[in-house]
Amino acid sequence: MFQKLLKNLMLVGLLATIASCDSQPTQISTDEPTAPPTGKALVIADVSNNPAKKIKRYQPMADYLAKNLSQFDIGIGEVKVAGDLETISSWLKSGEIDIYFDSPYPAMRVSQLSGAQAILRRWKDRTPDYYTIIFTMGDRDINSLEDLKGKTISFDEPNSTSGYMLPAAYLIEAGLNPVEKNSAADTVGENEVGYVFSDDDENTIQWVISGKVAAGALDIGTFEEIPPQSRAAMKVLAETEKVARHIVMVRPDMNPEMVAALKTILLEMDKTPEGKEVLDIFEDTAKFDEFPPEASFQRMRELYEQVENR
Repeated sequence: MFQKLLKNLMLVGLLATIASCDSQPTQISTDEPTAPPTGKALVIADVSNNPAKKIKRYQPMADYLAKNLSQFDIGIGEVKVAGDLETISSWLKSGEIDIYFDSPYPAMRVSQLSGAQAILRRWKDRTPDYYTIIFTMGDRDINSLEDLKGKTISFDEPNSTSGYMLPAAYLIEAGLNPVEKNSAADTVGENEVGYVFSDDDENTIQWVISGKVAAGALDIGTFEEIPPQSRAAMKVLAETEKVARHIVMVRPDMNPEMVAALKTILLEMDKTPEGKEVLDIFEDTAKFDEFPPEASFQRMRELYEQVENR
């Protein structure tokens, strides 16, 4: 009796299972497996302390360039972010990265260390070039750069174009003697212009206003962002010459034909909807162009060497 009941229960369960299977349509995948990309990687790079943010902005550019350089056996675009210029230089020299973007001063340093070559100007933030404002407060008895002798000026940071190279070179060409100090409280010789690094433009502004330093150096864009009322209380002592906002550098051993193709792609990007979309993501870049006379690569190198060879 018990065995008969058990068999009936097993039969009912089997029938229920079959019915359940019949009621569910069979799922058959029609998607073909995606083939992995073939070819070499094109690697673009920059220096940043926020790699995730940089990669998000750079990856579409890497993908775009890789797609348009397939004739050179390029199959994929990659982004690498370094913590310092020495690492970037090492990567360029070894061929680990192909393209690097930066402002003139760090670009010059990287070129010197790696042999990388500059090929184009980049209109980062839709700006072709920029310059530095050297300023103080209007109520101070400082009316010229000569009046900075024996006093201290604030720069941004050691790898900055507008916050170090341009103002330092300007002081040198004006016949002054800029000398780095450990702090704003250090003694400055009567024939020196002491300088300290604030590590941030906001710090430079506050240090000038508070009197911690006699003057400061800011790029024109940041200076114009100071609230009008505060800016009206300031006095501009000098404006440096303009230099390229950003530079495109390529590894020293890149095939000349690939360099030429890369230049053509970058120069044409702003002329297509897809290219414009990628440029917008790429830190609001307007376009790429050749170096004009007023922002020539050679002049930037001269300014760099004045600062480095002191």
